[in-house]
Amino acid sequence: MKKDNPHKPLAFLTNELWFPDVSDANFEGLLAVGGDLSPKRLILAYQSGIFPWFNEDSPILWWCPNPRMVLFPGHIKISKSMRKVLRSNRFTLTKNSCFDTVIEQCALVKRQGQSGTWISTEMKNAYKQLHKLGLAQSYEVWEEDQLVGGLYGMDLGHVFCGESMFSTTSNASKFAFIKLAEELNQKGYHLIDCQLHTEHLESLGAEEIPRVEFMEFLNG
Repeated sequence: MKKDNPHKPLAFLTNELWFPDVSDANFEGLLAVGGDLSPKRLILAYQSGIFPWFNEDSPILWWCPNPRMVLFPGHIKISKSMRKVLRSNRFTLTKNSCFDTVIEQCALVKRQGQSGTWISTEMKNAYKQLHKLGLAQSYEVWEEDQLVGGLYGMDLGHVFCGESMFSTTSNASKFAFIKLAEELNQKGYHLIDCQLHTEHLESLGAEEIPRVEFMEFLNG
């Protein structure tokens, strides 16, 4: 793989289906602008270690940050309080039972330091298409018959690319993430792509690795 080139100009995408080499991303991880959110382009993006992230009033932005935040499924950290939650049978988990509702709820979550959501109508429609193709997956957390949390992402068969999660009650999204990690660990997945560092993800065992190492896991 090529070495990072800090002077490489930003790529502007058209209708042609391609992405530049991820080493061409700038120091923030921004790789390209433009293109579309068609299933073919999104599939190529995730297979190439790239993901879209942009505000509703901006053009489509494509990212491949360095370092990359990931969780090796076997490294999931479960606190004593969460172990009690897991043993309590307070929550139940389903998979792909209401993908559309999960992504809609993720779009509604208010996040610290963000005035709005990056999960625009365009983004929601794109991932709903990917779900119909069997690629975008959702995990739902229920308390009795009430949906109280969940997450969604792209399943590449050996890497799960997490996109967003939500919780309307304490520990629900943690429950979903832990159950996801346990399932993927049993299936032998290489890692969960968490994209960018957050203290919340770090507390659950996620860590930053060099982009070149991430790409080796993705292509392995």
